[in-house]
Amino acid sequence: MITISLCMIVKNEEDVLARCLDSVKDIVDEINIVDTGSTDRTVEIAKKYTDRVFFFKWTGNFADARNESFKYATKDYIFFVDADDVLLEEDQLKLIELKKSLDPSVDSVSMFYDAGTDEYGNVTLRYRRNRLIKRERNFQWQGDCHNYLEVYGNIVNSDISITHKKIHHSTGRNLNIYQAKIDKGDIFSARDYFYYGNELKENGHYERAIESYNKNLELKSGWIEDKVYACINKADCYRFLGDTDNELKSLFQSFEYSKTPRSEACSRIGYNFQRKREYIPAIFWYEIATKSKPDSNQWSFTYPAYYTWYPHLQMCVCYYNLGDFQKSYEHNEKARSFRPHDERILQNKALLEEKLRIEVN
Repeated sequence: MITISLCMIVKNEEDVLARCLDSVKDIVDEINIVDTGSTDRTVEIAKKYTDRVFFFKWTGNFADARNESFKYATKDYIFFVDADDVLLEEDQLKLIELKKSLDPSVDSVSMFYDAGTDEYGNVTLRYRRNRLIKRERNFQWQGDCHNYLEVYGNIVNSDISITHKKIHHSTGRNLNIYQAKIDKGDIFSARDYFYYGNELKENGHYERAIESYNKNLELKSGWIEDKVYACINKADCYRFLGDTDNELKSLFQSFEYSKTPRSEACSRIGYNFQRKREYIPAIFWYEIATKSKPDSNQWSFTYPAYYTWYPHLQMCVCYYNLGDFQKSYEHNEKARSFRPHDERILQNKALLEEKLRIEVN
């Protein structure tokens, strides 16, 4: 059976650190925590779980801190999580089984990162990350902000999920890191432009976000999946700016890179037509969204709502406006299967049942 070193970087995580460590402490063989300047009870809490607490002066670069944390690992494999992540009980059991059965020739095991969940337990944002890596390979983190592990070799994909349960949101922190890169005159990669665009979008700087996404698309280099979402995210920016024409163009542009329509784009195209009261084409695109299935081996972002309840709820609205209350009701029920206590869906149910009762009578 392999042994595992948990490696974490933390700063002012007193509200969440114990919750995280409680979910992994009985699985890993060693806990290494690197503090980058906490002023709360983070270090005190960490020392209740391990005597391997270290300190590293923040350099403004997450990769520096993460690579520092990896230096302290002594076991066969390194496992990393952030303080606001947890392993749910079913994933704890899966990781225990993986630990017992993993072939030592494996260099890395990828796991799902469930970066968002709704109040009904539905995953809202999922992607893969190399999460359990062989220590002796000395894989390194790259990038200043949205960094990544440069991993190669024998990589296997697991069905284990790490669940993100954020309490606080660091508004503007990542933008400041990118601004420092700009001030230093650093040359941005295609990846930098994509993630800088995401930060600008999240902080409401839509015109600048569009510029950054376009710079990503202009470069031949870069991951094709980033380019797919550069188009989709750019479309969101145009929607927020009220530019429906360029919104639609950007969504169709995503097909140049994805080759087949993604539900994330199709649902947005449907909504574009729906807002213009063009319900027939809206339904067409929503139907395509419901028939697509996310690839479990896909490493890029997946937003399951666009494959499941969201297009059904919107088709409920479209069919209602077309006067087809039966189909409206059927799609509302499909949405309800994913969100059983959603007040909007329950209100639709009551309204449509009354409409259908009147129609029958």
